Amino acid sequence: MNERCAAIDLGTNTARLLIADRSLDGSFRHVRIEREIVRMGGGFCRETGLSRDAVQRGLGCLKRFSEILKSYDISSPRAVATSAIRDAANGSEFIDDVYRQTGIALKVIDGGTEGALTLSGVIAGLNCPCDNLMVFDVGGGSTEYTLSCRGVADFIRSLPLGVVRLTEGKAGTVEMMAKIRKELDYLVLELEQSGKTVDPGGVTLVGTAGTATTLAAISMKMSDYDYRKVNNTVLGLDEIERIYSILLPLAPEDRLKIPGLEKGREDLIIAGTLITLLSMKLFGFTRLHVSDYGLLEGLIVSADMP
Repeated sequence: MNERCAAIDLGTNTARLLIADRSLDGSFRHVRIEREIVRMGGGFCRETGLSRDAVQRGLGCLKRFSEILKSYDISSPRAVATSAIRDAANGSEFIDDVYRQTGIALKVIDGGTEGALTLSGVIAGLNCPCDNLMVFDVGGGSTEYTLSCRGVADFIRSLPLGVVRLTEGKAGTVEMMAKIRKELDYLVLELEQSGKTVDPGGVTLVGTAGTATTLAAISMKMSDYDYRKVNNTVLGLDEIERIYSILLPLAPEDRLKIPGLEKGREDLIIAGTLITLLSMKLFGFTRLHVSDYGLLEGLIVSADMP
């Protein structure tokens, strides 16, 4: 017997809703997917937190999601918020406003929980068994790196590398690269201290979330996004470098003329691609497996809400 359920992932850049029918064995069938670029991290201030415009965008989106949930007779979705909300001085106030105005009980999760749930979601969507994975999830406010063996995470780190933070906080690509390299150096040090090694010959690199899926969509010249075609696509390092070389010199508005680039990502895609390229080069990966599945699907397949 199937159970109708729903999950919401309110990220720093994108909000997503998944309504699914889940079986007793943990598998699920998509019923409806909704996504909206809300840019919760836009105009973020360390002292005051979320900007007024970001709060209004988030509330507006979640009100729409709430109406969709009512139409499916779902009252208790598994709903989480990530980097922007957990770092915001007014994050608790926003959570309270969301519940009061929509009935959606958002739970703020830390980077470790985010990485573990994302791993579960990614594994649920893989079309081939992979014993050893390195999953990286480039978000708007942070990037999670997770190593796993046979489906079990044995290393998770969340770095303060997000496409919104980098784009709004750094003057240009030189400054972005300096920040990315600095944080990746910390990651390598933590890996060494944990006794972990990343062998590109024996580990499959999986990229999830907006940057990876956008790169796949651009590579396929996809005018209308189709998650079924994007999921499990493999991109070579040279292809990602080719896309970057096309995007970089263009003004943000001109990037929107490229099929596959969604409005709202035209300024952010540079930062995300830099995180992807520098991560691949650092660890010696030449291929990136793209997953459309991630945190949202992890919420659906997880037996219990963390």
